[in-house]
Amino acid sequence: MKSYLWSHYKEAKKVTKDLVPSIMSNLLNPDAIFSNNEMSLSDIEIYGFDYDYTLVFYSKHLHTLIYNAARDLLINEHRYPAEIRKYDYDPSFAIRGLHYDVHRALLMKIDAFHYIQLGTVYRGLTVVPDEEVIAMYDGSHVPLEQMSDFYGKSSHGNTMKQFMDIFSLPEMTLLSCVNEYFLKNNIDYEPAHLYKDVKDSIRDVHIKGIMYRAIEADIEKYICYAEQTRAVLAKLADHGKKMFLITNSPSSFVDKGMKFIVGKDWRDLFDVVIVQADKPNFFNDKRRPFRKVNERGVLLWDKIHKLQKGQIYKQGNLYEFLKLTGWRGSRVLYFGDHIYSDLADLTLKHGWRTGAIIPELRSEIKIMNTEKYIQTMTWLQTLTGLLEHMQVHRDPDSQMVLEEWKKERKEMRETTKNFFNSQFGSLFRTDQNPTYFLRRLSRFADIYMASLSCLLNYDPNYTFYPRRTPLQHELPAWSDQLCTGHNLLPTMIIR
Repeated sequence: MKSYLWSHYKEAKKVTKDLVPSIMSNLLNPDAIFSNNEMSLSDIEIYGFDYDYTLVFYSKHLHTLIYNAARDLLINEHRYPAEIRKYDYDPSFAIRGLHYDVHRALLMKIDAFHYIQLGTVYRGLTVVPDEEVIAMYDGSHVPLEQMSDFYGKSSHGNTMKQFMDIFSLPEMTLLSCVNEYFLKNNIDYEPAHLYKDVKDSIRDVHIKGIMYRAIEADIEKYICYAEQTRAVLAKLADHGKKMFLITNSPSSFVDKGMKFIVGKDWRDLFDVVIVQADKPNFFNDKRRPFRKVNERGVLLWDKIHKLQKGQIYKQGNLYEFLKLTGWRGSRVLYFGDHIYSDLADLTLKHGWRTGAIIPELRSEIKIMNTEKYIQTMTWLQTLTGLLEHMQVHRDPDSQMVLEEWKKERKEMRETTKNFFNSQFGSLFRTDQNPTYFLRRLSRFADIYMASLSCLLNYDPNYTFYPRRTPLQHELPAWSDQLCTGHNLLPTMIIR
């Protein structure tokens, strides 16, 4: 049996090696737009945009700024030990979409079925052994009542917080660094208090204007000049599309940023501009009226009967917005980077079409297009098929071989994770399942892309068709393919 199993192993490895060149000739386009739901741009008459990480992108310096400012607030206003200053911001530590167990002070990645990906649970900056995780959670499944609420928050008894915002990367890192300091120095502390203090400090960096003032003072350092942003807006305007902006950022900050990346005449491109909208409350709270902001940034008390082009408005709510504009239903397409705050309510409650901006997508696709990744993933899938088929052999010699294969498979999974991020892996996948982040992205976004510039690659009448992803019962089993000698490896399975 050993000879039989190893001969199949060697043959499968040879077939896999021969497949790689054909896969390499069919690489993914990092600048493509990907579709979860069929949508034709010819039906879209009105385009809406968030500001941060949608119209404007920031340099790596911004997250360091947020981290340092929040760390200083912890020390100066919340009386945390000054020694935490020795922990600098590490941009390679966390990824978006992670969950944080507020009461256990654990950062982790969870898949679409609420299972923790073992090996991605961190207490401070140290990975928690799998056995300890399993003991704490009676397995690796997180019950629904413990998961984060609809907007990813830990509230109403939910003990998990999901970090969906790109701005949350410094928050996760600061939480982990302070946890690490307390643990290394054997300091007794309440994890829930630490979570709240870090959350409040990160919030204060925004609402006290620390971040806004720093960016405005050195705009070239913090904002990536995206000449293609203007090209996208000009293209839509040339085709007679209406456009609007709804952002949580303040008026002067948005004005200076848009003048930098688009030009002094940026307001001429937009039919409506709304600042400090307080999303997602903007989409649900019917009570707050709009206020006009004059050229000096002063709020006026006039009753708003019409949203005028060239003006800037503050606060308001979507119900009043719909009443004043009449922009309803599937002829509106809104783009944002936050799956919950920007997109969820619009698609579920208001029937707008939605586009998610996922900057991480471009770098992940570039990794997936490398020969090393394709070789590793192709063989990992083939080895999994071998295990599935050969598990029927229960004799001791066969089981020894299968255990070797399982060990190799586990090592390859770790290698695959490290291609993307050494601690947490890919934003979109755990070992074999989609992440919880991808599950929400698939539900709330009709299309998704790395940046708005991807729109320049498509005709304004282009129809996006989602790939028909075969269900498990629609695909021939790996074991069947191996048995018959037809080890066909569809590209979609690798991806």
